[in-house]
Amino acid sequence: MNSPDPRFFEALGPVTLGALAQLAGAELDSRLAERPVMVAADLGRADAHGVSFFGDRRRYAELARSTTAGACFVSPQDADLLPASCAALKTPVPRAAWAAAALMLHQPHRHNPNSPAVHPEAQIEEGVSLGHGTTVGPAAQIGAGTVIGPNVNIGPGVAIGRGCQISAGVVIGYALIGDNVRILANTVIGESGFGVAGGAKGLVDVPQLGRVIIQDGVSIGANSCVDRGAFDDTVIGENTKIDNLVQIAHNVVIGRNCVIAGHSGLSGSAVLGDGVQLGGRVGLADHVTVGSGARLAAASGLMRDVPPGESWAGVPAKPVLQFFRETAWLAKAAGRRAGETRHE
Repeated sequence: MNSPDPRFFEALGPVTLGALAQLAGAELDSRLAERPVMVAADLGRADAHGVSFFGDRRRYAELARSTTAGACFVSPQDADLLPASCAALKTPVPRAAWAAAALMLHQPHRHNPNSPAVHPEAQIEEGVSLGHGTTVGPAAQIGAGTVIGPNVNIGPGVAIGRGCQISAGVVIGYALIGDNVRILANTVIGESGFGVAGGAKGLVDVPQLGRVIIQDGVSIGANSCVDRGAFDDTVIGENTKIDNLVQIAHNVVIGRNCVIAGHSGLSGSAVLGDGVQLGGRVGLADHVTVGSGARLAAASGLMRDVPPGESWAGVPAKPVLQFFRETAWLAKAAGRRAGETRHE
């Protein structure tokens, strides 16, 4: 069962398919109404206890045919793709319907505001320094020698390793953090990724049920945001260095020893290999892969995959030699045109 991490999410199930169908306004074979489900899960990893959704026939038709999910929200025209073992919950808005089901099956753990600032169930090793106004949620763990600045919020279940530096105003939730990690002021780790679906009454937020994994030796600058995964984890690899004002969206995977300069933004499910370098204000489209050792010049806008070791630039980004040749040609062409205009 691909269940959300119980350190961060409380399971509320089981819930019957009939109840989910009624909640979402979906059509269901009445003979399946009493079938229970426990988990809202990804279509590719849900088992017989899970409910998922399907909404992209072009990209995921084979995944729908092979799913082991017990139930799936699906549009009426796509219901034929599901195997007989998967109950079809038919609706014109599958993703929004699944979002409602997820809220019925899972609930984030919360730090009760009436509890002490440092919850008695938190585990804090020797030599930890906690700044004024800092709160530590239930079952959170902080390793020896870690220094936490003032007004930091550490959520339930969060694990922070040894020798870390967490500066003032940082918010951390749904995260597992290694040793010797440095997170500067007002950065937010583990908030919801940007998941939105169109529903019958307008846009709805889609619950984000993943985590953030930050490995040893990572540095993250001030006022940056690292969103938790939607299903999979958002991962930052060992010794990667991230500047101020960087946005890392849900399900992004960043390798080891990467460098990401300020004002960069990585869209959902982007992947960086080891040793990637991003200049300032680089933007990555969702689901693109940047191969190990590749470099993107400042202000590049990447829309497609970059092979390992290459240098790219421009908007849309392209190999750097091609970019420079095209830029030089345009400059010459513009100069010729300006000269022709003056002589007219």
